[in-house]
Amino acid sequence: MVFISSCVQKVGGKKLEYNKQTKNRLKRIEGQVRGVLKMMEERQECEKIVIQLSAVASAIHHTVGVIVSENLKNCLMEQITNGDNTEDLVKDAVKLLVKSR
Repeated sequence: MVFISSCVQKVGGKKLEYNKQTKNRLKRIEGQVRGVLKMMEERQECEKIVIQLSAVASAIHHTVGVIVSENLKNCLMEQITNGDNTEDLVKDAVKLLVKSR
């Protein structure tokens, strides 16, 4: 896969820099997970825990989408600049999104 091998982790030979917003999003998710663990330790109701876990899962899926879309944007710009075909890149990005669900 073109996208996975050359673009998910590297763009133009450089490691991709994840922006502060994405890192902060993951820190919030981490806080949510800690909150769920606390709820479990406090033996709170199953329904409340499941609702919070659903929120965590949703936040993770959204973050995956953000990361893939940013990588795709950077890789597309690189491929277009180099005059390369972008069709495989887009297909691989879609496969990666589907796999993450």
